[in-house]
Amino acid sequence: MGAEFDNLHQVLRTLYTEMMPMCGDMIGVAKGIAGLGALFYVALRVWQTLARAEPIDVYPLLRPFALGLCILFFPMVLDTINGVLSPIVQGTHKMLEKQTFSLDEYRKLRDKLEYEAMVKNPETAYLVSNEEFDKKLDELGIAPSDMATMAGMYVERGMYNLKKSIRNMVRELLELLFAAAALLIDTLRTFFLIVLSILGPIAFAISVWDGFQSTLTQWFTRYISIYLWLPVADLFSSMLAKIQELMLKHDITQLQNDPTYTIDASNGVYLVFMIIGIIGYFTIPTVAGWVIQAGGAGNYGKNVGLAAAKGAGIAGAVGGAIGGFAGGHARNMMNYAGSKGREIAGKLFHRGGNQSSEPSEQN
Repeated sequence: MGAEFDNLHQVLRTLYTEMMPMCGDMIGVAKGIAGLGALFYVALRVWQTLARAEPIDVYPLLRPFALGLCILFFPMVLDTINGVLSPIVQGTHKMLEKQTFSLDEYRKLRDKLEYEAMVKNPETAYLVSNEEFDKKLDELGIAPSDMATMAGMYVERGMYNLKKSIRNMVRELLELLFAAAALLIDTLRTFFLIVLSILGPIAFAISVWDGFQSTLTQWFTRYISIYLWLPVADLFSSMLAKIQELMLKHDITQLQNDPTYTIDASNGVYLVFMIIGIIGYFTIPTVAGWVIQAGGAGNYGKNVGLAAAKGAGIAGAVGGAIGGFAGGHARNMMNYAGSKGREIAGKLFHRGGNQSSEPSEQN
């Protein structure tokens, strides 16, 4: 499963590389917008300078021409930005690969020690070893007590295999969701980067106009912030892998020192950390926004959290309404039952009083 998801991540890299040249289709439109903006930009400042009878400052007038050169050679500008940021991605990815390799080695060693510990224990050897199971069956006879013991062994072995299968199924499901969350973040990152890359010349052209100068700064901050989603995701995955490695080291130490040690609790903690990892992946846009301040897509994690909070509020409101409805009906039923009980008790008491008064009248 890991190799399949790695292939999907590689497909996203290839998609971004192949769609980057499409930004050239926007260069012609961007040159027209930037040229018109540069005309108004230069004319307005020259007219203001002449109206005040001041010497013309040429340096501020070079800004539209610099942006025009960036638009003209925008693919080169984009390659420069990616070339500066790519070492960060490569460094964090190497950290993740190193942690993943160590994690696989420790997991194999722990499974081997767990198997050896159960085989050495006479009470659990038949659960994991077919030879021990057959040997124990051969030792039994055909007496009713032996048949009951044999049936119990089959049941215990079946329950152990069922428990192990369910645990593996839940673990595989959580690992699938964990990998899907990582793929979702990478897909959104690739989509945002492609949109920013293709429409980048338009953003550069609009920033030439007065009142839109901040568009250029916002484009850079958003591009860098979204580009850092992948390094932050790799760091988060490396941290989770390190936690799992420490847990595996603890299990290995306990299995080597204590033959009766079981790893059921450790498996439960592993599943909990997988759930934490799935939730934590959706905080990556927020964490990347801490590195470089950006708006818009940087609030993706906040929007997800807000939607989850609204969903929880709606669910709570519905649950409260249902609970109130059920509680009201239960209260009415109790009041009705109480009134009926008092009515019946009153009738019985009244009847008993009449019966006790009749003998006294006869006397």
